[in-house]
Amino acid sequence: MDLSHRVSALIEPTLTDMGFDIVRVQLSGKTRLTLQVMAEPVAGGDMTVESCAAISRAISAILDVEDPISDQYTLEVSSPGLDRPLVRRRDFERYSGFEARIETSTPLDGRRRFTGRLGGLTDDRIQLSSDSETWNIPYDYVDRAKLLLTDELLAATEEQRTDD
Repeated sequence: MDLSHRVSALIEPTLTDMGFDIVRVQLSGKTRLTLQVMAEPVAGGDMTVESCAAISRAISAILDVEDPISDQYTLEVSSPGLDRPLVRRRDFERYSGFEARIETSTPLDGRRRFTGRLGGLTDDRIQLSSDSETWNIPYDYVDRAKLLLTDELLAATEEQRTDD
């Protein structure tokens, strides 16, 4: 289990109890490490500065006791934002119909970068369509994926805020 997964496993129960879902845990940097924890409210709605601060305090307490990272690091807690990364299988379902960019670790049809409209996830394959092509990208091939900031995404986000 790599360090990011270990940290995620350590903090997930506490964040769940607090009403938050982990979107991504990422450790980056070589000489100056940054532990980025991206979270969102389980019930939907906006992630506030107060929420980030509460999560940061809770995570710091856990990591101080468990001490999974031997080097000095900076903890950064944030929301996924509008042009959020797509990390979990359910992200590809939840944001079906929106524009996304996917980069694969393994070439597919001779390429690694794809942009199009998400069509969901079926049989562990992400459907992505452009005006001229449709790809079925194996979930395990995904290196990076994120929503693209479009007027459609902005409108959907604003509509969700007014419904809450």
